[in-house]
Amino acid sequence: MSAAGLELLTTAEMGEADRQTIAAGTPGVVLMENAGRAVFLAIAAHFPPQPCLVLCGPGNNGGDGWVIARLLAASGFDVTVAGLVSRDALKGDAAHVAAQWHGPVTAFEPSAFEGRALIVDAVFGAGLARAIDGPVAAMIEAVPAGASLVAVDLPSGVNGDSGAVLGAAFTADLTVTFFRAKPGHLLYPGRGRVGRLVVADIGIGAQCLERIAPRHAENGPALWAESFPMPIADGHKYDRGHAVVLAGGPLNTGAARLAARAALRAGAGLVTTVAGFEAAHVIAQHQTAVMVAAIAGPAGLAAFLEDKRRNAVVVGPAAGVGDATFEHARRAVESGAAVVLDADALTSMKGRAQTIFRARRGALVLTPHDGEFARVFPEFTDLESRAARARAAADVSGAVVLLKGADTCVAAPDGRVAINANAPPNLATAGSGDVLAGVIAGLLAQGMPAFEAAAAAVWLHGEAASGFGRGLIAEDLVERLPIALQNAEKHLRGMGQAG
Repeated sequence: MSAAGLELLTTAEMGEADRQTIAAGTPGVVLMENAGRAVFLAIAAHFPPQPCLVLCGPGNNGGDGWVIARLLAASGFDVTVAGLVSRDALKGDAAHVAAQWHGPVTAFEPSAFEGRALIVDAVFGAGLARAIDGPVAAMIEAVPAGASLVAVDLPSGVNGDSGAVLGAAFTADLTVTFFRAKPGHLLYPGRGRVGRLVVADIGIGAQCLERIAPRHAENGPALWAESFPMPIADGHKYDRGHAVVLAGGPLNTGAARLAARAALRAGAGLVTTVAGFEAAHVIAQHQTAVMVAAIAGPAGLAAFLEDKRRNAVVVGPAAGVGDATFEHARRAVESGAAVVLDADALTSMKGRAQTIFRARRGALVLTPHDGEFARVFPEFTDLESRAARARAAADVSGAVVLLKGADTCVAAPDGRVAINANAPPNLATAGSGDVLAGVIAGLLAQGMPAFEAAAAAVWLHGEAASGFGRGLIAEDLVERLPIALQNAEKHLRGMGQAG
């Protein structure tokens, strides 16, 4: 996955990056010294000299800690080290750097925190695969209130691949990781333990990514730069596609209207909201630039989509749960248009999702929240992270799966996963998902591939909400989409991707 620095490396992939760098001639101890220096510089940039306790584990993460302790002491910090194991038990590069520490060493027990205002967690980092217990769990519980904590690589107790908390975990104010972030930095609950994240260069070359071929990335404009639709001087509205949004009954048209207006704001050249005759008359009183058409059930939708210029469809927002919505979804995916299935369409697929997947003729994007996901993909609800669940669902369905949450993940059938990190908490409001579905459809109408369209829509959705503050409602999101689009364009122009 080419993501211009947004790649995320699993713990195994990061280990491979280390191995390639060492094999190319950089000694492991140099990487350890570079990592320790990177953490020292981040600490020095954020904290004045003060009493500091460095907790060192038995492996390379602990080795980084011994380097950090030496550099902090040399810069005026009052440093004590607490080692989980004795220095005599250390091996390899960790033993080498630990031997260069000539300051105080204390027992690895809660009493070590006394008088220490700054704590450095260099115990385990991202490589931990078992639940924390014993003396490390006791130390986590004993961190004094008011102390600042800096984590090396990842707060000990957080799994680097899934973000899972393994029994217990430190909660950091600042985390410094190396070369590339890991999925666990962005996936909850681990993301809530990371604090401010710094990704430091320690001398690993980006060329190693070609061999590793990472499949996870942080979502951002670099991920979808090549396909993001930009204004064309001699362009025409018919060049930008025609999105169609299915509405529910006459008392349930608001969700579809939000989605339709969002699709238009996202750049679709034309948008039509379709509904039964009575609901269409209600919609017509509320819409201006968005067109309205009355259709007679699923067969009417299929007939409407015979015009292949109508190339993107949203089915689900307040459409009603049941056979009628399921049939609308089936007719939509059979049409060959790019389709977004959301909300009631997903719930209506419970127990019969394979019928939809087999009928698909064009791009398909599914946008479930956790409850809807459990109805469509019950076999994957126990997987270890949102990223893993979305990836498994995309694999079996052949669809792009956008699993919504605080750490929304977008997965493609080929294994790519984008983890979103720009969504503020005020996005948790009624109608927010309807707007998101509309933005995806607007981008699909303009020809973006499904994975890129879904990822871009999630980022734009978060960007539209950012800076608004409390009181945000879905209508605000739609009207702030131009700001988000302009910000995306600025990013892309800065990357040299836009003309």
